[in-house]
Amino acid sequence: MRIEKRLQPSQTMVYLSPILALVLTVFAGGLLFAALGHPPLESLAIFFIEPLRDTYGWSELAVKVTPLLLCATGLTLCFKAKIWNIGAEGQFVFAALIGGAVSLQLTEVQGFWVLPVILLSGALAGMAWAGIAALLLTHFNTNEILTTIMLNYIAVNLLLWGVHGPLKDPAGFNFPESALFAEHTLLPLLSFDYRVTVALFIALFMVVVIWVLLARSLLGFQLRVLGENRNAARFAGFNSRAIIWFLLLFSGAMAGLAAISETNGPVGQLIPTLSLGYGYAAIIVVFMGRMHPLGIVLASMLLGLTYLGGEMAQIDLGLPKSITGLFQGMLLFFLLGCDLLIHYRLVLKERAFGVATT
Repeated sequence: MRIEKRLQPSQTMVYLSPILALVLTVFAGGLLFAALGHPPLESLAIFFIEPLRDTYGWSELAVKVTPLLLCATGLTLCFKAKIWNIGAEGQFVFAALIGGAVSLQLTEVQGFWVLPVILLSGALAGMAWAGIAALLLTHFNTNEILTTIMLNYIAVNLLLWGVHGPLKDPAGFNFPESALFAEHTLLPLLSFDYRVTVALFIALFMVVVIWVLLARSLLGFQLRVLGENRNAARFAGFNSRAIIWFLLLFSGAMAGLAAISETNGPVGQLIPTLSLGYGYAAIIVVFMGRMHPLGIVLASMLLGLTYLGGEMAQIDLGLPKSITGLFQGMLLFFLLGCDLLIHYRLVLKERAFGVATT
């Protein structure tokens, strides 16, 4: 057996790879549950099936999908152009901090404009945080992977400073959290029986927007060319610097809206553990969804299910909450491994006349 490079990338494996990665993740998850002393099939059912047995479970899936989808829409455009923004997590957290501060300032203020201002503050905060990486990349040629990752940690520490300091609820018995946001600063619920807000429609609308942008606009063509060959984009007269700024600012805005969908949605306040890693999980969503709008919708549902499954595993199996991150990590690991089969193939043996079979 040996590995050989394909003459052409396999289009079949492009779409088969995520499915194969999911199968391998489920199989490895079963082995993990068995090693921990839990029945594999029963535990997998608790993780993947039990959360969706009723309408409330599906509504909670929509709650998890909303921030994932918003973050993934921005990252999809960035990754199409091979601008590796790993900072959606930091943009999410910083936008939550600024949006939360604005929400607290507007507690006593009424008006139809309050919610739009809060949404705008979150989007602008995410753009500002992403703009730091854009500035460093376009003017100093700084690697955006490193800058966006480092900015994530700065944003988290700013949030911790906020909830332990100026934004801490004075009547909160010294807990590091803000006061609950006023009712008029919260996003409207789709139903009083569930926690899903109108942010879900915003997320789905943005999916349609990037679908049209990628398939039917000059900008979509430009960012694809930029991703394939930056020199070709420059020779074609494309303004690469402006495109990079647009992509990072748009991605930051989407992460900012995702933050407001959480803080002014199901959470309703600022807390130290505000983000459940949505910005990082959205990276897996984009690659699982093959950077296609419909694909990221399906992938966000899968990643959202891992959050619900992790919560069920904590309740029914007594496992730590890190089980969610473990499943997400396995999914990414197997996806990267299976993606090798797009460009390479396993040759099992040599047939007569030197013709290889796979």
